[in-house]
Amino acid sequence: MSKSNTFENDLLKMIFNGVAIANLADNAASSPLGNLYLSLHTSDPGEAGDQSTNEVNYTGYSRVAVPRSAAGWVVTGGSVSPAAAIEFGEMTAGTPGTATHAAIGTASGGGGKILYSGAITPTIPFNVGVVPRIRTTTTITED
Repeated sequence: MSKSNTFENDLLKMIFNGVAIANLADNAASSPLGNLYLSLHTSDPGEAGDQSTNEVNYTGYSRVAVPRSAAGWVVTGGSVSPAAAIEFGEMTAGTPGTATHAAIGTASGGGGKILYSGAITPTIPFNVGVVPRIRTTTTITED
């Protein structure tokens, strides 16, 4: 079974913008998440993984908090994209590598729950002096 196009947008707006789905779900928890956290990974964290699984590790890196609102994410046509480019910290030391996957999760550090993850195209090489960036053309599609 699949979801209707309307429900796909509703679901993405609930997760990424904190918008209630009438008569089904709301964002009225005592302390709903105000941000989602984007992480980079050197390989697929997998469905059983968490945000720390295969996570990039270099001096200067940390997950990026993105507001869980229309200021942080644009939802349209069953897809979601960052409202602005998302820049990670500049690599100042560490072993060079390549980020092949990204994940969106619930925690600023540690083993946060992954809500969505997937391959990055093109991949993002990181080396001393490089600032990894996810552009607004990056999309997650709910279908």
